[in-house]
Amino acid sequence: MAATRSQPCRTRIRLRSRLLAALRKHGSETSANGGLDRWRLNRRSVWLTHYNELRRTPPPSSKLRIRRTRQFGHIPLPTRAAQLKSLRETPEFDVLIIGGGATGAGVALDSVTRGLRTALVETYDFSAGTSSRSTKLIHGGVRYLQKAIMNLDIEQYRMVREALQERANLLAIAPHLSSPLPIMLPIYRWWQVPYYWVGIKMYDVVAGKQCLKKSYFLSAKRCLELFPMLKKEHLCGGLVYYDGQHNDARMNVSIALTAARNGASIANHTSAVASSTWRKCVVNAKTGPFTDNIRRMDDPNCKPICQPSSGVHIILPDYYSPDNMGLLDPDTSDGRVIFFLPWENTTIAGTTDRPCPVTHNPAPTEDDIMFILSEVRHYLNQDVVVRRGDVLSAWAGIRPLVVDLNKSVPGKTEAIARNHIIYVSDSNLVTIAGGKWTTYRVMAEHTMDAAIKACGLKPQQKSYGDRAVSVAKLAALTGKRWPVLGRRLHEEFPYIEAEVRYAVREYACTAVDVIGRRMRLSFLNVQAAHECLPRVVEIMAEELNWSKERKEQELQKAKQFLDIEMGGDVNKESQKKIPMTFTTSEVDQYIQKFQAIDKDRKGYISVVDLRRSLKAAGESVSELQLREMLNEVDLNKNGQIELSEYLELMNAIKTGSIAGSRLAQVVDVEYSRTLTVDRSGGGL
Repeated sequence: MAATRSQPCRTRIRLRSRLLAALRKHGSETSANGGLDRWRLNRRSVWLTHYNELRRTPPPSSKLRIRRTRQFGHIPLPTRAAQLKSLRETPEFDVLIIGGGATGAGVALDSVTRGLRTALVETYDFSAGTSSRSTKLIHGGVRYLQKAIMNLDIEQYRMVREALQERANLLAIAPHLSSPLPIMLPIYRWWQVPYYWVGIKMYDVVAGKQCLKKSYFLSAKRCLELFPMLKKEHLCGGLVYYDGQHNDARMNVSIALTAARNGASIANHTSAVASSTWRKCVVNAKTGPFTDNIRRMDDPNCKPICQPSSGVHIILPDYYSPDNMGLLDPDTSDGRVIFFLPWENTTIAGTTDRPCPVTHNPAPTEDDIMFILSEVRHYLNQDVVVRRGDVLSAWAGIRPLVVDLNKSVPGKTEAIARNHIIYVSDSNLVTIAGGKWTTYRVMAEHTMDAAIKACGLKPQQKSYGDRAVSVAKLAALTGKRWPVLGRRLHEEFPYIEAEVRYAVREYACTAVDVIGRRMRLSFLNVQAAHECLPRVVEIMAEELNWSKERKEQELQKAKQFLDIEMGGDVNKESQKKIPMTFTTSEVDQYIQKFQAIDKDRKGYISVVDLRRSLKAAGESVSELQLREMLNEVDLNKNGQIELSEYLELMNAIKTGSIAGSRLAQVVDVEYSRTLTVDRSGGGL
């Protein structure tokens, strides 16, 4: 006798089917809400909410749509064209924010969520300046706590406590862009063990309930197990404490887009036009080195409140650090600290801290790079040779250190605190200066409090994150078994072409916006960024309808950015200083490889030669990519690669001055193919 289902059982099955259909319909529609995926973090509550909602009599369709929209946090992102239209046509804004870095984006989000009509303009791109060139740490500042205790400085102590509270907030709201990171402090003198132990424990105490995880001591043996490259001689052990790490530029973009979703009118690559009726309050959020430039536009006689300081970082291969632990050198040769941190499958080393002139395009110097390398070598085993060629990328950021005019010492930037100040001018220009990435939210809150008070405003009280599905929808078929979707821009990095298309929807306007701030390729490997550049420009041209002239212009600007600001030129200059180290037999072999491409024996390799070789190997490469491959080695810029230039390239690879070259790979493939035919006698 067949079993029959009871009426309650059939009812539950129908309810379950309706619930699953609702989740399928709306689950892919959730959007980034400050980078926090609330649906995944609170899945059980969503399930119960839907179950109870389905059991009730459904309300009218319009009300149901509003409830579901709010429940899933689905707030559509306005297009950039719509934002520009809003900026042009809105008769008056309550707040105009100048600057789209971390602080400016934070002020915009704080302002719009208070119910104020908010506008933000950024001359370049979101996070184009200092906000994308940090150490990538979300931290309270161990060094600042040390100074607070040693100097009995209550202001430094308050700054550390505030930063530790904000560290917890930032890790909570954007778990896909940030994570806790253990950092080891190696100790080489026994008397330093209790000294540093007390300091690190105080760091935990100040964090209080927001402490990520308690610090602990490691034996010398355990330190070497975790960090095999660490110097063994006189190692007493290590102290491990916890801070946070994040993707700074992506975080900045997420904050700006969240403000846009909540109603703010924001635009990058845009400047404001002065008007007495267009806004009630102006916030100078150029907390980078140009803070005083904006203030001087308001008052030419104002005294400067910021002292710019250059901080240089370099990128090394991932094998220089463990995957899940950083290293801190608390006492460098000039009394500062050096971090050695894993980030995006590479290693960040830095930073320097020197007074510098204000410039839109800060560039790393060879002296700064060599200083960091020399400091890194002090903590590594003598068997480990840190080569200049291991530097995959380098960048400089200008810190906006707040100057106390009564206490400042010319030329000394390490003694200046990284706290922030808010200054309101006689014309009610509200300036927020100084601060750190970690405290952007509280800086924004304090700024808006001051703006509301000064200008009489009356607020009304009321990354990709889960947008990954939207990116996937833009991905093209690869034509391979795996991966099926998502053509890579570069074989060694996980970025796919669809991310470029999605970046345009995130208001990316230039190729530099994409490789520098939406994807972080220019920071990870400047040579790989050069190789991807032609394809990035082609995709953006399709999305934005660029002309041939605009494509060439974007390509040249991006190359200039990579060469000047990301250390490309510095790397090339270092290659020229390396003497030739080839034997006679090696030179003969490289000549044979060169002639495998130069089949006509012209004495140089042209674009035609490269195209012919790649076609024979079954590779499809665009004209822009061919030109990029040629320019990588063409030192005298005559459109040809002479034998001497090829030998310089191979010498740089052999000595470790550079990690590798696409052209060298093509030559090796062509040579091996030619060699196989020669050995077989030309037949089978």
